Amino acid sequence: MANLKLGKLPDRTPSKITITVGAALSQALNDYAALYRRTYGESETVADLIPFMLVGFLEGDRAFAKARKEGLPGAGASEKPRRQSSSTPDNA
Repeated sequence: MANLKLGKLPDRTPSKITITVGAALSQALNDYAALYRRTYGESETVADLIPFMLVGFLEGDRAFAKARKEGLPGAGASEKPRRQSSSTPDNA
């Protein structure tokens, strides 16, 4: 049995995702889904696997985790709002 980095998915309510990927990535995602099926004996769609892959990627990115912890700009939900100068337009 393969030792995949992504563990068996928990029970969940399916969600729909639509993205556009290149041919090579599409093939790699389909190959991963096939290996997942052989490893766990359950078929999951690529769309069902992608959110868990992204979670694993983000949790493994130390620079991203550090930026979120420090509240640096561009770090998402933990980003502190910037004060806007009244002389600077929104689209400047």
